[in-house]
Amino acid sequence: MRPLLLAVLLSIIPTLAHAQEGAPEVWLLTVDRWGNAEHQMLSLERRGSVIEGRLGGWPLAGRADGDSITFVATDSREMAYRYSGMVGASVLTGVADFPDINDSQKRVRHAFTGRRIPARPDGAPRRHRFEPATFSNEFTAAREPVLVIWPGDTVSTRTLDSGGADQHGTTRAMYGNPQTGPFFIATAQPGDVLAIHIRRLRLNRDHAESLDGIVGRAMGPGLASRAAGLGQRVRWRLDRERRVASLENAPEPLKGFTVPLRPMLGGIGVAPDFGFAAASAGDSGRFGGNMDYNEIVEGATVYLPVFRPGALLFLGDGHAAQGDGETTQWALETSLDVEFTVDVLPARPLATPRVETATHIMAVGQAGSLDDAVRSATAGMAQWLEQDYGLSLREASLVLGTLVDYEIVTLAGRNAGVAAKLEKASLAGLPARTRDGVR
Repeated sequence: MRPLLLAVLLSIIPTLAHAQEGAPEVWLLTVDRWGNAEHQMLSLERRGSVIEGRLGGWPLAGRADGDSITFVATDSREMAYRYSGMVGASVLTGVADFPDINDSQKRVRHAFTGRRIPARPDGAPRRHRFEPATFSNEFTAAREPVLVIWPGDTVSTRTLDSGGADQHGTTRAMYGNPQTGPFFIATAQPGDVLAIHIRRLRLNRDHAESLDGIVGRAMGPGLASRAAGLGQRVRWRLDRERRVASLENAPEPLKGFTVPLRPMLGGIGVAPDFGFAAASAGDSGRFGGNMDYNEIVEGATVYLPVFRPGALLFLGDGHAAQGDGETTQWALETSLDVEFTVDVLPARPLATPRVETATHIMAVGQAGSLDDAVRSATAGMAQWLEQDYGLSLREASLVLGTLVDYEIVTLAGRNAGVAAKLEKASLAGLPARTRDGVR
């Protein structure tokens, strides 16, 4: 990753060699491991020539002499990772000496670079207006961050439709759910939970497109034999004042047919973990992605596990409305104005993405089959009840068996999606428990 935005910010920040003694510094360190970019957060404090700090979760100690720096980080197995380099005008560069992954008696050298993350601005959390110029067709850690934000900050931005068209209908990106981002959340570390509060989702144009037809997962042989020729584009008019959609060239039986508008984000995700390939903007998984869940609306909060420093948050694929499952392959695809706020919550396991609204909590299971998606959603909700409500698995099973709703999230993507959903009011009688995490 070459975070050019951070390089620009670095031009106004003193280098390590000229930094105020004792002032904490945070860097994004990137090690080139045989062509694979591994990112870690490096925090340093300097007292004279002595350096202390942490590399990810590992303690480190070292020395600085002018523009040169050396330090050793020690992992939980007491293995030493040695770094030596030079601090230039804007970057930290050098060589890391690691234990060989296949031979404990050998060491391997890897080049590394570091870019300093600016200190958190004084005062209250900030509001940012970000106008995207480029878009991503992947959820990836290899893309340059478009903006550095801090927990509590709010961002107003725009998304394209799934075909890459903006609010004016102008094509700005490749089709296939192009995403706005990534946004680098300054304190987010692997293992943390990223909370994305959807403050505002508004339509910014008066048309949308969908398809006719029914996705393969929803069709048996009888329907499939009659569906030849379907899968054609259908254009909709969006009446933002009346908050309804209607077909532009409606067949006679549907001339009076309208659909209530309920804007939603089909895509919201973070960069997958190191060692995993970048995910297409059409894919989904524990990182979120192209979930196409019609409960990700204004007022909802989405919880995602953090795999990479800064989380690297993407969002896109706006829908003006969508039924459960997105059974026409495309929902009412359109562009959106989006406002969101981020928080970083304490580290904890998250088996699935989670969604919370004013009335419900939802664990979103995503897998290659509906059966596996149900299993994933069930595991995710059981984990939520155990973590935040203090229930044993036996106790959680009784809650699920009497109260859970299963919703089909999507049938249209590479993965099927199912949500396990519980009404929050029904959980109000459970024993109180201190919740420092996801709720």
